[in-house]
Amino acid sequence: MAQKPSTPKGTRDFLPAEVAKRNYIFNTIRSSFETYGFSPIETPSFELSSTLLGKYGEEGDRLIFKILNSGDKMKKADTQALTDGNLARFSNSLAEKALRYDLTVPFARFVVQHQNELAFPFKRYQIQPVWRADRPQKGRYQEFYQCDADVVGSDSLIYEMDFVLLFDEVLSNLNIPNFTIKINNRKILSGIAEVCGEEDKLIAITVAIDKLDKIGIDGVTKEFIDRGVSQAAMDKISPLFNISGDTRSRLAQMRDYLTGSEIGIKGIDELEYIFDQVDDLGVKNAKVEFDVTLARGLNYYTGAIFEVAADDVKIGSICGGGRYDDLTGIFGMKDVSGVGISFGADRIYDVLEELDLFPTTVDNRLEVLFVNFGKEEESHCIKNVRALRAAGISSEVYPKSAKMQKQMKYANARGVKHVAMLGANEIESGLIQLKNMDSGDQKSLTIDNIIKALK
Repeated sequence: MAQKPSTPKGTRDFLPAEVAKRNYIFNTIRSSFETYGFSPIETPSFELSSTLLGKYGEEGDRLIFKILNSGDKMKKADTQALTDGNLARFSNSLAEKALRYDLTVPFARFVVQHQNELAFPFKRYQIQPVWRADRPQKGRYQEFYQCDADVVGSDSLIYEMDFVLLFDEVLSNLNIPNFTIKINNRKILSGIAEVCGEEDKLIAITVAIDKLDKIGIDGVTKEFIDRGVSQAAMDKISPLFNISGDTRSRLAQMRDYLTGSEIGIKGIDELEYIFDQVDDLGVKNAKVEFDVTLARGLNYYTGAIFEVAADDVKIGSICGGGRYDDLTGIFGMKDVSGVGISFGADRIYDVLEELDLFPTTVDNRLEVLFVNFGKEEESHCIKNVRALRAAGISSEVYPKSAKMQKQMKYANARGVKHVAMLGANEIESGLIQLKNMDSGDQKSLTIDNIIKALK
């Protein structure tokens, strides 16, 4: 007995109706990206392992899908590493390529490689799939799409402001009624580490704080202990988890806390500028707030960081991003600041589905199916289908003459909107019987009137 086929865990097939909904999301995001002046690019689905490894931190590297070498390249495997028990080095020697983990690091590689062909500041958007060897669960997949927009070549905070407005525009255009844009700054986190006397533990502190919403204060405390953060530092950090009040009040409290840390105060100044501009311009549906516990674990962030969540669905963040001042430096292009954001299309899909927010007009249903009564009638149907298609109306003829019941069953299974019947009487009269499959109404119309009605 043949084994039942299946997809790998963390991946999915998409039926036609689902693809139509996904395209609605992609097109909505793409439209706003272009309105804000971003240009599209594409990069390969896989990169050299050396391009990706070491750019996402220890946890990120573990989630990178590596592509096994083939042929003679397998001879280059570091068997000594296997003998020595160094499995990470042995694994890396087996794979010169890897599936991209995100779109940002490949974009940094792209900028460095094509720097002489680009005008800076360079604004790009990219809508492509990425892969992560994460544990599959609700809202978390091993293959998923990211919709990124980035600017490189400027350290102006006007772009951070623009990205807040872009989050608000896209999600409002997708009819998500309640969502929160949380903002922090990695300079503030650096300032916290400095105030606590743990500058060398910045990454450990950041990674632990980033898990607060998943593992709670007790879990974060255990992380601190496991990563060697001192008790004195933990005592200074823990009150930050309970900072209260509105955004302005929390920023003021943090300014007092960070007194004496130049980098921390700079982070506060940058956030105050962003909030001032956003308050002045206004947003549609978003709540925009400062959250000192927002850390985002990726090591390359250096300034403002963003995370967006839908308030009415427990699914985690649906968007994120931040400032990275030295990402291209890892590929030899120094002193180029960048900032970017990403829309998680798959999670946004789940939010729209759960809240029933997809417009009823979003579908790929066939507009008109002509019933096939025989060879002569089929010939007339084909001519009418050609006229409908020329007018931009999707239509087709049932492929062969069959019982009416069978053809109507097919129409229902396809979700056809209208069934057209063209028999001998209709050919003589020049009229077509058009049945609305949703309402059951049926009318006799000329092909011109059908086109006018359906357009």
